[in-house]
Amino acid sequence: MKNYTFGYARVSTESQVLDRQFDMLNSHGVDHIYCEKMTGTKRHRPELEKMLDRLTAGDTVVIESLSRLGRSTKDLIELMELFNEKQVNLVSLKENIDTTTAAGKLLFTLISAIAQFERDCLAERTKEGLAAARARGRTGGRPPVDSDTLEKAKRLYDSKEYTVAEIEELTGVKRATFYRYLKKR
Repeated sequence: MKNYTFGYARVSTESQVLDRQFDMLNSHGVDHIYCEKMTGTKRHRPELEKMLDRLTAGDTVVIESLSRLGRSTKDLIELMELFNEKQVNLVSLKENIDTTTAAGKLLFTLISAIAQFERDCLAERTKEGLAAARARGRTGGRPPVDSDTLEKAKRLYDSKEYTVAEIEELTGVKRATFYRYLKKR
């Protein structure tokens, strides 16, 4: 039975392109590339799941970088355990990891842990920054709409001559803000 080499490429948004990843994977000689445009934090990634279902012992998965495969250490380790169970190899081109070697397995574990540490530190700094801003009276978010503009929007609404979309366009008051205002009144 022939062993296959599968590529997996992912970007986080529809507007991003996969060309760079395709080039790297094709230059590595993959047989088939699974690709998707969705955040790596999503648990359900249809193309990744299709690839995982197709894998058999001796196959190899090639990725541009570990961040394309998973966004947390836990996720990467779970995938690595699945690859081990299925006797599937992993090659990450950016990190130069090849899990057919002991050094590759060790490096994979270390890089995954460091990547998770980096994300956790970023989350902590973000929380600390938000707390510091709140302590100084800044709350973030969209600036409040002045009461005169809200009243103008309400008058237009009460006239029954304009749709909410037209009122939004005329006054700049967003639909959700306007509905919250109406609910309070």
